[in-house]
Amino acid sequence: MKQLLMTLLVLGLGIDIARAQTPHPSKVDMTFNHWYDYDEMTGSLQDLTHAYPNLLTMESLGKSVAGRDIWLLTLNVPETGPPESKTAMYIEGNIHGNELQATETVLYTIWYMTKSYGKIDRITKLMDERSFYFVPSSNPDGRSYWFEEASTPHSLRGGIRPTDNDHDGLYDEDGPDDLDGDGNITSMWTRDPLGRYKRDEDDPRFFVRVDSDDDPGGWSRLGQEGIDNDGDGDVNEDGIGGYDPNRNFPSDWQPEHIQYGATDYPLSLPECKVTAEFIMAHPNIAGVQSYHNSGGMVLYGPGASYQNYPGNDMRIMERMAQKGSDMIPFYDALLSWRDLYSTHGDETSFTYEQEGIMSFVNELWSDKKMFADEERTGTEDTRMFRDMLQFEDVYAPYTEVDHPTYGKVLVGGTTKDASRVAPPWAQEEDCHRNFAFTMYHADEMPMVEWGLLQVRQGPANLWEITVEVKNPKVIPTILGWARQHRIGLPDELHCETTNGGRVVASGTVRDMQPWTKISIPEDDHHPERIRNERGIGSEGRVLYRFLVEGDAPVTLQYESTKGGTIEQVVPLEATPPHEAAPGPHERDET
Repeated sequence: MKQLLMTLLVLGLGIDIARAQTPHPSKVDMTFNHWYDYDEMTGSLQDLTHAYPNLLTMESLGKSVAGRDIWLLTLNVPETGPPESKTAMYIEGNIHGNELQATETVLYTIWYMTKSYGKIDRITKLMDERSFYFVPSSNPDGRSYWFEEASTPHSLRGGIRPTDNDHDGLYDEDGPDDLDGDGNITSMWTRDPLGRYKRDEDDPRFFVRVDSDDDPGGWSRLGQEGIDNDGDGDVNEDGIGGYDPNRNFPSDWQPEHIQYGATDYPLSLPECKVTAEFIMAHPNIAGVQSYHNSGGMVLYGPGASYQNYPGNDMRIMERMAQKGSDMIPFYDALLSWRDLYSTHGDETSFTYEQEGIMSFVNELWSDKKMFADEERTGTEDTRMFRDMLQFEDVYAPYTEVDHPTYGKVLVGGTTKDASRVAPPWAQEEDCHRNFAFTMYHADEMPMVEWGLLQVRQGPANLWEITVEVKNPKVIPTILGWARQHRIGLPDELHCETTNGGRVVASGTVRDMQPWTKISIPEDDHHPERIRNERGIGSEGRVLYRFLVEGDAPVTLQYESTKGGTIEQVVPLEATPPHEAAPGPHERDET
């Protein structure tokens, strides 16, 4: 009765149920228990851009091999400055075409941020301070192949550029064949009196291997569903693609005989080329997040053991990755080469090693989440999950077909969405938790701000200005690797004088005391400018001192490529140490 009365009350008041259940509704209706094909993704991006024109702009980075647009959305609050004037985060998904929910996670991020602006204080502040670049699918051809063609959970990882995988002078001439027409590439089985497999007596959906000392089982596995299309005696050895976009970036690129899938030379793939060009053209990017699947991992660090990253950088990476592991249950913080496998020419090695950007890869979904239990990931657990929670919807029943070479065979197994992707009903939480980690990453990108300021009358009628510049964030303004390899510009502090004033000397000091020695750079030909080659470290601070001749106010401006630009006007009048007046973190260059 109580439930009936509540229903009548809601209907009588005309309350929108969906709106009542959503604390901060979006202007765009999107669901995340769903995988978006390329056209749906494009439409959703256009809808979001039209609904939030003050926050989003949409453009094409370039074209894929098949001519599809690689969409880029820029999220920026124009009232706090143009996107290039702010420290920026680059968030990308789906560089591997079959890793579907990477795109949904990026879509979720855009959707959640836009609907939250002005309503959730922490997200609003983050959006005011930062800018964001989103590429939901950097491999639209591989993604479209998964939707449109018969495939497995593992294809199409790369793209559709013709490749001679078996080195016979022909290209893509022997790919898999969907013999039963169900849209999945599964397994082929044939009766064989000496075969070492048998149908499971308790569950004929499965074949089981017989023990070596038992009688033959009567069945043999022929391999993946397909035909020997080129007559060379092999099946499915040269299908579409056969390369890996995430091995095509310049840092530590290695040729095919060392790194499978690397292709002919770095950035030979148009999708990788336009991605790299965009990132290189935007030095304000200080954070990169790339979404993949699967395994439940927050990956950091070098792809190869011989790449030795500076200790401070590694400690920060580990600290942040561990925070991600804490935020996302059953995700592990892993050092890429040591805990997973070695890679050469991968994207996040490029963004860190060549561009000096703190970068992470999240491998979405983990079998540990099936029953929220690290121990329940075995074969029987997976079967129970598929039976009881997925209602057997991920099985392709065995069907007898006539094979041109093998005669009558059984074709069947599991569908292309049986693994790697989260079940749609479990996807939204995974999207949200990974999005939240990315927001943590974005919030910990460097941000310079003023600290203590002191002005005093010094000797020889000079004014002594001591100013503190702080970076309260975890990520330094210049990473250790970037400093070692001279990547990007150093930070700089400028002191601009007027009315005939001039800066006589400048440098760094250890404290605010007037007798503290000034460390003057050896190349101090321009004392009005102090270069900081080391940047400001993790949650760090640097004290600067200028000796100024004159009486007119001076303007201090600190410029950091990845930490932002701040500015303040300082009157030349004696003041004790005090916090500088709060101001915008980025200079408005509009």
